[in-house]
Amino acid sequence: MAGETANNNEILIPSLTRVWLALVGTAAPADATVAMPAGWRAVGLTTEDSLKFNSEPNFEQVRSAQSSYPTRTFQTQDASTIEVDLQQWSGDNFRAVYGGGEITEITAADTKKHYRFTPPRIGGRTEIAACIEVIDGGKHYRYMIPRSMQMEGVSKDLAKTKESVLPLRLAVQGGDDTDAWYVVTNDPAFAPAA
Repeated sequence: MAGETANNNEILIPSLTRVWLALVGTAAPADATVAMPAGWRAVGLTTEDSLKFNSEPNFEQVRSAQSSYPTRTFQTQDASTIEVDLQQWSGDNFRAVYGGGEITEITAADTKKHYRFTPPRIGGRTEIAACIEVIDGGKHYRYMIPRSMQMEGVSKDLAKTKESVLPLRLAVQGGDDTDAWYVVTNDPAFAPAA
């Protein structure tokens, strides 16, 4: 067809994904392929089909007597979330999944060390920075989220027949001084038109 721009190189197959977390304010990577700067921590193994980035804007419509259709639509807010199921149980991952908390060493009857995790109290949740890394061959994408917060309930299946995962659910936080989220990529299909 005339003017068709079909290009199978623009199909994304996320053959490798990673999720990174850091303290809010940690320096972001300069581009899509440079090593992650100091302060970023990979969450480790995740289930192969759980990683999702959702962007959900909300709109209001103005209706008028002179039209069966809305006569004006305006956006009232933005909302974005990250969802991923973590396979690795660790203190850092527990804190991420529960939005903070404390881990302390406790005295035990045996000679091995024991630890106690206490989730955050009301008002004690902490924000974290996040990065979703997606790789398809030579194409790299990094979704950078400067501020996010765990804002959902945590439900874990403890079934004998499968691994038990930690459900990481983060809500993107915004502000007037920074982008709520952005993508950095080396994909040539993103090059601005000449």
